[in-house]
Amino acid sequence: MTTHTHDSRPPRPSPVPASAGVGLKPAHYKNILEDHPPVGWFEVHAENYMGDGGPPHHYLQAIRRDYPLSLHGVGLSIGGAGPLDREHLGRLAALVNRYEPGLFSEHLAWSTHDTGYLNDLLPLPYNETTLKRVCEHVQQVQDLLGRRMLLENPSRYFPLEGATLGEIEFLQELARRTGCGLLLDVNNVQISAVNNAFDPRDYLDAFPLWLVEEIHVAGHDRQQDAAGAPLLIDTHDRPVDATVWSLLGRVLERSGPRPVLVEWDSRIPAWEGLMSEARRAQACLDHALPEGAERHAITD
Repeated sequence: MTTHTHDSRPPRPSPVPASAGVGLKPAHYKNILEDHPPVGWFEVHAENYMGDGGPPHHYLQAIRRDYPLSLHGVGLSIGGAGPLDREHLGRLAALVNRYEPGLFSEHLAWSTHDTGYLNDLLPLPYNETTLKRVCEHVQQVQDLLGRRMLLENPSRYFPLEGATLGEIEFLQELARRTGCGLLLDVNNVQISAVNNAFDPRDYLDAFPLWLVEEIHVAGHDRQQDAAGAPLLIDTHDRPVDATVWSLLGRVLERSGPRPVLVEWDSRIPAWEGLMSEARRAQACLDHALPEGAERHAITD
C-alpha cells in the first residue's frame, strides 16, 4: 500500500484519456489515495463540490493531482424556459478554474420552473423553439467557461407532444449551431428504446459519433407499466446490463476508443465491485483498438 503526498500548486489541464473511468464517490476516497488504482480517470458531479472548502475539496484536490477529471453537471437546467441561474454559473466557473477538468458536460434536460428547482432531469420536446433556447443557453455557458461543453442524450419514458425534430437531428443541429460536443449515454439509449419501442441499434448506427467526446454506461431497473409492457428505469444502482455492454461494443467498433465512464450513483458498491465494472469497460475499449495498439491495463 502506497501513501501519496501532494503539493499546493494548482493542477494543470489534463486531457481525459480514451480509457475506462469511474464516478468519484466519497466512499472510495481512501481506496484511491492509499492504493492509487490503475483507473484512467474520474468523473465528478459539479454540484457536490460547489462549497468553498471542507473534506470534499481536500480529497478532490489530492485525487486531481494524480488523475484527470471530467466534470459532469446535473443542475444547470440547460433546457429550462427561464434564464440560467447566474449564481450557479459563477460557482461552476470557479470549480472549472480550480480543477481544470479535461471535459465538462451537462444534460439535455430541464429541472427549474420560475424560482423552483425540481430534483429530476426532465425531457424536452424537440422543436425549433426549444432548440433556439437550448442553443442560447449552451453558448452562454461556453462563453463564460471559455471552453466547449458536451450535452448528454436523456432517458425518455414516453413521447412528448410538440416534437417536430428527432432526437439525433436535434442534437446534431445543436452541435452545429454552438460548436458543443456530445456525451453519448448508451444506457439512456437502451432505456429510451425499450420504453418507446424503437431499436437501439438503429439509433446508435445513426448517431453522429464524430461529435462524441465521452461515453457513459450504467445499470438500470427492469419493471412493467400498467399494461404489463417492459419499463426500464434509469437507476445507476447496479452492474451494467448485458445488452448495454453489447451496445457499447457496437458503438466502439464505429467510433474507436473514447473515454468510457461506468456510472454508479446509489447503493454504492465496495471499491472492488466498481473496479470490476471498469475492467469490463476497458475490455470493450481494448477490443476496439487496432491490432498492435497499446492497451490500458486495469488489473486487480
